[in-house]
Amino acid sequence: MASFESHVKKYRLLKDMTQDELATAVGIRRETIGRLEQAKYNPSLELAVNISRVLDVPIETLFEFDR
Repeated sequence: MASFESHVKKYRLLKDMTQDELATAVGIRRETIGRLEQAKYNPSLELAVNISRVLDVPIETLFEFDR
């Protein structure tokens, strides 16, 4: 499985959003946002797209995947 680096926290904070606000906006639990920010959860493509839309940042900027 590919490993990845997450920049969700950086861009969430630039939008002045809490984990709760981002989670509500994309329809997931706050704990999932926390795990994403720590790169402990590999997001589905649908979730990555939803987060990138809410944060207005390209997916490839939010998540860097390595093989």
